[in-house]
Amino acid sequence: MTHESHNRHFGSFLAIAAFVLVLSQAIGYWINTTIPLHSSLELNPFLFFTHVRNHGGIFGMLQGQGWIFGVFSLGLLSAVGLYLRFGPALPRYEYFCFGLIVGGGASNVLDRLLYGSVIDFIDIQGIPYWHYVFNTADVMIHLGIWPMLALSLRR
Repeated sequence: MTHESHNRHFGSFLAIAAFVLVLSQAIGYWINTTIPLHSSLELNPFLFFTHVRNHGGIFGMLQGQGWIFGVFSLGLLSAVGLYLRFGPALPRYEYFCFGLIVGGGASNVLDRLLYGSVIDFIDIQGIPYWHYVFNTADVMIHLGIWPMLALSLRR
């Protein structure tokens, strides 16, 4: 891969990360200003927008210790960005996937800085043993992780 295409792919990574960050923040802001905390909006019998706050980490672990996840995430996201910028060239899809992951992660970090917690709202009902509420940023992180994992296992 040429230096020029490496720069172009890195630019795509930055654009995707910025888009995901802005989109996730805009939706979170809409939830925060439209749906009162601990209230739900039923979209259909299976999907609700339920405004809750996560003061902890993934799956609500370590409630009240969200700053730990914020600091860890900020370091990890910075390391990924530096690796993509100065490391070896990677396949194009990895820049795309990392853009989704970094944008989503940055949105959750920004939530912690702006609101003191992460705004979660996607509430899927009717799945046995599933009681998690998540957000757009979490969806983007998963949309980045799973294809990259599947493609790396295939190789």
